[in-house]
Amino acid sequence: MVSIPGSKSHTIRALVIASLADGLSRIRCPLISGDTLSAAACYRALGAEIDTSDPKTWTVIGTAGQIRFENQVIDVGNSGTTLRLALGSAALGRPDGTVTFTGDKQLQTRLLGALLRSLSDLGANVRSLNDNGCAPVSVSGRLKGGRTSIECFTSQYLSSLLMACPLADGDTEIEIPLLNEPDYVQMTLDWLDRQKISYQNNDLKTVFVRGGQHYTPFDERICADFSSATFFLCAAALCGQDVVIQGLDFNDSQPDKAVLHYLKAMGADISEQPDGIRVRQSALRGIEIDMNRTPDALPAMAVAAAFAEGTTRLVNVPQARKKETDRIACMAAELAKLGADVEQLPDGLVIRGGKLLTAAPVTGYDDHRIVMALAVAGLAMDQPLHIDTAEAMKVTFPEFVTLMKRLGAEMTVTD
Repeated sequence: MVSIPGSKSHTIRALVIASLADGLSRIRCPLISGDTLSAAACYRALGAEIDTSDPKTWTVIGTAGQIRFENQVIDVGNSGTTLRLALGSAALGRPDGTVTFTGDKQLQTRLLGALLRSLSDLGANVRSLNDNGCAPVSVSGRLKGGRTSIECFTSQYLSSLLMACPLADGDTEIEIPLLNEPDYVQMTLDWLDRQKISYQNNDLKTVFVRGGQHYTPFDERICADFSSATFFLCAAALCGQDVVIQGLDFNDSQPDKAVLHYLKAMGADISEQPDGIRVRQSALRGIEIDMNRTPDALPAMAVAAAFAEGTTRLVNVPQARKKETDRIACMAAELAKLGADVEQLPDGLVIRGGKLLTAAPVTGYDDHRIVMALAVAGLAMDQPLHIDTAEAMKVTFPEFVTLMKRLGAEMTVTD
């Protein structure tokens, strides 16, 4: 039996809204990880008072939308979510101030161009300092509202606008000709709904947001992270005798809850019990999965497919090439080292399962989800599997090895 930690996506959204609200908010059961602590440090620098000393409850005294500009440089580490959401927040500052955002080497490859253009359309002055559409990025000016059209290769672009525009001086109309990962936008809209923010949503083709609104303090519990649960679901389906996963809320809009349906369609023995989701080892079979809504699940599902009989196609997920790494290319390369038959598509993977996989040294590319996915592969193999850059797990799931060992996994992190 294992309880999954809180959602990274919800924890960061909670920090953003609490930091923009007027008064004291409490965030209960937050995820404590590299990414969420980066978000807390970022919004402290923007003026919020954030206390993360109690791991069970973080407190935030917000800025009432008055972002602090001190001509400073804010390093958000590896957190792409923090960077993109904070760009919108920083555009709510004084017209005469400037904030520069940067991060680690991986983060400085993450695409921002479409978001920078839309923020500029709406009145801010936003510039990629290397003129490559990536960080470091400077933000000055202030959102006035207006009209913009944005192709959302990642849903985080739209979430950034949706969280900032209610506090803009005027109304905003956003046209969205392309939107990947729409369920993550729904998570953002759920937060706006709880805040009673006024907006009009035309099936996420256009969104109209009333300006001059405000956020209010709240006391919310963060639900468990389906993205983190993905690794336990796949591991249990491949080699678990009888695993119960607790804390998952299927009423929440997190897209990675679809992984249960993916695994069930592959033949996994999964059932909902009063105490959680029960998963038993199963003979999996290959299927085709449209993963556009669930790009973060691609590494783990690629591993499950490698141990399934028949062919699995993971398709319609081009944005997986622009995450912390090119996850399509990286997973193809590492699974091939283990003996899997893997073919890359422009937007996914074809994995022909049923082959005997054998251990070989593999790399995690400093990508937390690749490291954890390869660890699941190691659990399903007879020989020890050595994965480098395992420290990347701290970005979203520092408890991964501890919780796996609690279920009986033989897993060790070495220096």
